[in-house]
Amino acid sequence: MADRYLLPRRLDDPELIGFWTIDEFLGLIIPFAWGILAQHIFIGIALAFIAWFALRKAKSGGASAQLLHAVYWYLPGSFLGLKATPPSHCRLLAG
Repeated sequence: MADRYLLPRRLDDPELIGFWTIDEFLGLIIPFAWGILAQHIFIGIALAFIAWFALRKAKSGGASAQLLHAVYWYLPGSFLGLKATPPSHCRLLAG
């Protein structure tokens, strides 16, 4: 009777595509797809492996917050959709 429902063992596990989380999968598939489209498959495979390895290292060391800070600092303000924070190009604030 209990087999009718699928209950996850741990609720905090991220959603997986194969063996990878969604962001790792995108880090693999985008350089690989570029390699196929540009007819440089081995370069695409190498870039995909490097991107996957970099994402794994960044996520394991708590660098996701640092990545979010870098996105806020270097990309346009509409990228994150933050409305309560000042724009990143304003270095001196009155107050």
